[in-house]
Amino acid sequence: MASEVERAQAAAAQADSGAPTIFDKIISKQIPAQIIYEDEDALAFRDINPQGPVHFLVIPKVRNGLTQLAKAKEEHKPLLGHLLYVAAQVAKQEGLSQGYRVVVNDGPNGCQSVYHLHLHIIGGRQMNWPPG
Repeated sequence: MASEVERAQAAAAQADSGAPTIFDKIISKQIPAQIIYEDEDALAFRDINPQGPVHFLVIPKVRNGLTQLAKAKEEHKPLLGHLLYVAAQVAKQEGLSQGYRVVVNDGPNGCQSVYHLHLHIIGGRQMNWPPG
């Protein structure tokens, strides 16, 4: 099985191909997911490989060029703020009153394996610093 770094490097090679990502398939309900929040702009669902007792992702429902955070433009500011707001609201819903971590993997060195901007929200345990 490939390591996380190897998967990230492979994903980077096809980052902007325009092909549907696994997240596009979750949005269109072609692939099942445990969806815990949805509105017209964002979707939150449980991570299939959780790194904590609570681990969910928040994604924009339309990529619109946001394959990674480094590609954000001024036009994306309202959506980026909305994604963080959704992360905070769902974290409350999930009982993370003692805190949580928000992670955005960006590019191959950031171990990004899906090129559709997404926020990881991880909590339910004490986080350590520095992260790997």
